[in-house]
Amino acid sequence: MILFRPLVLIASASVLALSLAVGARAEAEVAAGPYLAARVASGHSDYRAAATYYGRALARDPANPLLLESAILAQIGMGDIAGAVPAAQALQSGGRQSQVADLVLLADLAKRGDFAAALDRLDAGTTAGPLVEGLFRAWAELGRGRMSEALTAFDTVAAAQGLELFGLYHKALALASVGDFEGADDILSGDAAGALRLTRRGVIAHAEVLSQLERNPAAIELLDKAFGDQPDPTLEAMRARLEAGEMLPFTLVTQPTDGMAELFHALAGALSSEATDVFTLVYARLAEYLRPDHVDAVLLVAALLERQEQYELANIAYNRIPRDDPAYPVAELGRAEALIAADRMDAAIEALQQLAKSYPDQEVIWANLGDVLRRAERFEEAIRAYDAAIALFPEDDAGQWPVYYARGICHERLKRYDLAEADMRKALALQPDQPQVLNYLGYSFLEQGRNFDEALSMIERAVAARPEDGYIVDSLAWAYYRTGRYDKAVAPMERAVELMPVDPVVNDHLGDVYWAVGRKREAEFQWRRALSFKPDTEEEAARIRRKLEIGLDAVLAAEGAAPLSVSHNGN
Repeated sequence: MILFRPLVLIASASVLALSLAVGARAEAEVAAGPYLAARVASGHSDYRAAATYYGRALARDPANPLLLESAILAQIGMGDIAGAVPAAQALQSGGRQSQVADLVLLADLAKRGDFAAALDRLDAGTTAGPLVEGLFRAWAELGRGRMSEALTAFDTVAAAQGLELFGLYHKALALASVGDFEGADDILSGDAAGALRLTRRGVIAHAEVLSQLERNPAAIELLDKAFGDQPDPTLEAMRARLEAGEMLPFTLVTQPTDGMAELFHALAGALSSEATDVFTLVYARLAEYLRPDHVDAVLLVAALLERQEQYELANIAYNRIPRDDPAYPVAELGRAEALIAADRMDAAIEALQQLAKSYPDQEVIWANLGDVLRRAERFEEAIRAYDAAIALFPEDDAGQWPVYYARGICHERLKRYDLAEADMRKALALQPDQPQVLNYLGYSFLEQGRNFDEALSMIERAVAARPEDGYIVDSLAWAYYRTGRYDKAVAPMERAVELMPVDPVVNDHLGDVYWAVGRKREAEFQWRRALSFKPDTEEEAARIRRKLEIGLDAVLAAEGAAPLSVSHNGN
């Protein structure tokens, strides 16, 4: 979609937000139990529970505008636009103005093909805003078969300050939808009224128009210029068809409701950085409702729901992408992340394993599978997945460093230190001074008791790059400690605890440093704090308890470790 002035969108979001503020008196009249439960559910974006409780509250107070509007939002969040229609109609019958109700009713009329009724509603006045009203009217006129009136309506939007690009772009889509590809190209190329700044979907539309005009080379040039050498799977498939000489059909808008869906999807995309997720989700859900096969809208809905921790609804959305769609692997990767967030690690691994079998030549899938297996501490399997990803790399590229780094972590956790070091150094060769790699390799050297000077140098470079990263600052202090510079370790270790006050490892480390400089009471305090924050393993907790019982010196002696070189500068 084209870019537009953010003030238009901010105003639209503000109107939608204000429409929810019905007033304290209405809220006071609501039945307390179901209403409060619904409010709690809404606060957690639990749309299903919210819809249930608002429904119960409405059974007691069916005309309450606050309940009606809140119920509409809950139904939209669930993706049940049709289920939101009765509440929207009730609000209208009660004479209450509501932008979200207007949007639902307009979308429902369009979905049912009743464009005449949609135009009547627009004529009667709505709170949808000039952009939605103007373009919705134009597409509704097209839906009634009145092309001249539709073009006039598009031109009216294009003549409004701040909406010019919207009007022109949608006019081009309308022309292409009825086969006037020359007219569409005049607008999209900028020949008619100046250059348009097209987003991804706008570029796709123009490429399809050019293909219909038998200008595949120009379409390929357009795609390459817009997306470079890293197109997504959908664009790759499109480019391959163009190179094969295939004439691409114009798919972006095949009927008026598709144009309306483009409008709502564009609003959702733009509002994602200007408004809360709930308002963005309203527009994304409306786009999905008007065009169920709008893959970008479905993926946006899924991402928004995942951000709101509504993982089951997100999975439902991801599952709507068909297997034969080029975006299917992207959807499955997103679904796997949602499964992980919902603590369904095994299901996520299974989904990625099946995806890797279906798409064995996509390194990104193998790399993601490796990441998930690594998070599950299935290191051997993770290494095999990373091996498969690396085998598919055509040549060295800086963007490959995370895969080598991740495989190196797996080797290190399996105590294959030489292999781990080789992978880490390969990652640094691809991305010199990468702070995560420098820190991990440097800290690994410290724990292995070797390469102390190089380890310290690596960690110092990592701290210089990320001075506010508590883990890296902890590594620096630990490097000083492991090399016997206890006094120098105190300040950075205290800083690490400031940055990560409830981390058991960092608090334990600070205790060791305090002990090394003679501050034994403070050391014991830090060890007790570390225990209170629940170390990851019982072995770690037991070692801290031993330090509290017999002191760090005795623990080191029992472990056969070198004794501390006690500093005389402590207190």
